Amino acid sequence: MLSMSGDNAIMKGVQATHVPDGREVDVKPILHNVEDILKLVNTAPTIDGEKGQKVSTLAETTVELPQTERMLETLPFIIHKISSELACKCSGGGGRDAHATTMVLFNTLSSYSWHAKVVLALAAFAVNFGELWLIAQLCAPHPLAKSVALLKPLPDIIENSHSLRPQFEALSKLIKASIEVTKCIVQFKELPSQYISENTPPMSIASASIPIAAYWTIRSIVACASLIASLEGLRNENISSTTEVWELLSLAHKVGYIHGHLKKQILICFECIEVQMQEEPYKLLVHLIKTAPHVDNMKIIKILILGNNKKEEPLPLVDGSSKTRVSLEVLRRKHVLLLISDLDISQEEILLLEKFYKDSRTRHENQYEVVWIPVVDRLNWNEMHQQKFEHVLSTLPWYSVHHPLMIAPEIIKYIKEEWNFLKRLTLVALDPQGTVSSHNARNMLWIWGNLAFPFTGAKEEALWKEETWSLELLIDGIDSTILDWIQEGRFICIYGGEDIEWIRKFTSMAKAGANEAGIPFGMFYVGKSNAKKRMQKTIATFGVEKFSPYFDNLISMWFFWTRIETMLYSKLQYGKSVENDYIMNEVMTILSFDGSDQSWAIYFRGPDEMFRCRGDKVVDTLAKFKNWLVNVGIYPKTLQSEIHCNRLILPKSPGSIAELVVCADCGRPMENPGSTGSNPEIHCNRLILPESQGSIAELVDCADCGRPMENPGSSGSNPEWVVCAECEPRTENYFRYRCCVE
Repeated sequence: MLSMSGDNAIMKGVQATHVPDGREVDVKPILHNVEDILKLVNTAPTIDGEKGQKVSTLAETTVELPQTERMLETLPFIIHKISSELACKCSGGGGRDAHATTMVLFNTLSSYSWHAKVVLALAAFAVNFGELWLIAQLCAPHPLAKSVALLKPLPDIIENSHSLRPQFEALSKLIKASIEVTKCIVQFKELPSQYISENTPPMSIASASIPIAAYWTIRSIVACASLIASLEGLRNENISSTTEVWELLSLAHKVGYIHGHLKKQILICFECIEVQMQEEPYKLLVHLIKTAPHVDNMKIIKILILGNNKKEEPLPLVDGSSKTRVSLEVLRRKHVLLLISDLDISQEEILLLEKFYKDSRTRHENQYEVVWIPVVDRLNWNEMHQQKFEHVLSTLPWYSVHHPLMIAPEIIKYIKEEWNFLKRLTLVALDPQGTVSSHNARNMLWIWGNLAFPFTGAKEEALWKEETWSLELLIDGIDSTILDWIQEGRFICIYGGEDIEWIRKFTSMAKAGANEAGIPFGMFYVGKSNAKKRMQKTIATFGVEKFSPYFDNLISMWFFWTRIETMLYSKLQYGKSVENDYIMNEVMTILSFDGSDQSWAIYFRGPDEMFRCRGDKVVDTLAKFKNWLVNVGIYPKTLQSEIHCNRLILPKSPGSIAELVVCADCGRPMENPGSTGSNPEIHCNRLILPESQGSIAELVDCADCGRPMENPGSSGSNPEWVVCAECEPRTENYFRYRCCVE
């Protein structure tokens, strides 16, 4: 709080005069007019040789005065009253008791607010000072002005300009300081009350300084008026008073200090307001979503995309089909999927969503719109990110915001905190009335496609109730070959892993056993997840050796594994576990198979599962029981083993992974050593070594997984670097689970 010695006693008297009656005064046009007057009455620097220029400027300015006349209609009386009191109290030596005169003005202005008091007092002074200067400048060329000047009596200010210069310079400094403090007091009054309260810091601290600032501003106005009165009362006398100049400069210093203090306080208030304004979209979005349904979805969509931007962007979206800018009206009263991702959205995800999106356009009953909302790092945004955004934007057939930075930081905060967005693609479903029907419709869309429309929790639960564990659920429509085999009633084996020697041996034995038993049999290779580079090599080998039908493209293989992983997330979302949900148990088993280094196989008869087993066990079974397919009943007891080592690797998704994941084989809780920091199952290791002929082994094994590391060649300043063949670079964190029983 602003405090000086002696001010406390003064403030008690000032506060006693303050009895505002609630009247509102629009002080801004008055203050602007006062500033114009005091700028035109430019004191000591313009006294010499600029009379003609000043008259010209005044003439030009009078054209603009009628624009403020309507605003001043009710105020001339009080301004005239204050100006009269200033002239009376400050003339004939009355200005020597400046405090008493100041208190008279406070009593006259008692019913006005603090900011109105200082503006009206400043206006009254500007009237008196402006009249004096106007007559002084016009008295030579204008007979009327000359006659008035003789009657006042008015000293010959122009002729004594050099001797008056110290007074006018001090006067100019004090006037400028008073105007600056007045503008600060007005600024405090204009602060938006919805973002800052007068009763709480920092506004309460700043408000405590306003009365003392108002007092010293009006006290300075009295001092200025006293100097003007002394000039009007003297003719042909030496009026160069050192004491008078020192008093004005001392006041200017004090008022300048007050201005500095108020400026700091108002900056603190601005910072507080900015924080509140930034939080406004968050609070408003929380409120709108809680109070849904609404008449339509536009309120929520506007706050999501435009935030609290008062200058509403007329065309904030890009239409992916035409690549033209469009308004938000294209989304009104429609089902909308908000596609939330970073700029690293995969091509596989785009192609899959595009398939479902285009299919929905052909069916009137389940049409929906998609809007891409990219989540980016605003602080580190650069040209490379801009180019990446534009590239992704060019591939999308649906709507997108026209620039990622238009999404307010508080909306991004909401998306992360309330919708649990971390990094993986999220699809938030809004119905035509703005109700969030699903925080992540990605799960149900990936599992059932557009059958999940309108993407509500109730629809997802209903679809699961209709499902049983079967090969049809596992494969869906990813590959028609398997669906044809199911219709034919074949025995079907799906298998995975990456050990080519095992695949060669297993497929040969399985086909031979089926031929010998004379049963219709089909085998299908589903590969391995999170191993794109190695799967490319494996698919190439399948193309040559024709082990069995397989996913001949990585997108289908990716969708198979992503869909299974999505089933797990969907089940966990409803609190299911391997103990109370058979489908989840089977899903966990397949993901555990995939997480291990071993190959595996699952046998079905038509759509129904017969048995599943790891690679070494299934080969042993084929060797021991030639006709085991005919006598299915010998399994599972014959093949089940207590010894196992299961691993499960899942992308982190806040709020969707249970803390306790149970082993699909033994039912024991699986260990979770934490996220995949420096030694994950999914990793990206690089070994950088200085180039030295003959010192680098041709084969370097990864320290994490033991696989051979690739050597793409030299890079940078010619070092040799070796990369683990296990992976491509990954940016997501993963949960890693393990259960090993010997």
